[in-house]
Amino acid sequence: MQIEFQKAMEQLVKDQTLNLKEVSRFSAVDFRLGIQWLVSEDQPDLAQSLADAGLALFPLSEDILAIAGLLAMTRQDWPLAIELLQDLFSLQKDSVQPMTCQMLARALACNLDIAEAHQVLDQAMKLWPNNRELEEEKQAMPLNQDVFSAPAQFN
Repeated sequence: MQIEFQKAMEQLVKDQTLNLKEVSRFSAVDFRLGIQWLVSEDQPDLAQSLADAGLALFPLSEDILAIAGLLAMTRQDWPLAIELLQDLFSLQKDSVQPMTCQMLARALACNLDIAEAHQVLDQAMKLWPNNRELEEEKQAMPLNQDVFSAPAQFN
């Protein structure tokens, strides 16, 4: 992270508020690094604020979409994670990465969209037939959402 941006991040933590004018002069990569740093400093709300600002300033940045999608997953905001990762998937088109597909499938499964999660993994496994992470994700994923329902005797 460049020194100027690091100082801006430290000021952000100190003030606990985001100055959009201050951060708008930095690049999408700076935003990604800043979000990562804020998460490592246990500042999830500030990281989310910076992600929101990054999405407003750089809506088509792979860096911002990827880190904001992962941040949404850590916050268990499955609809937002799905939206951001689908945007990243669409943006990457033919250069989509296996990790993007894996995280999208995981977010879909956590949102109980099991069939769609399997479709994403099936599509990804056609592109990368020997990808161990995708295979393991597919094997670990339930076949339907019934496994998430409590047995009748516990209701």
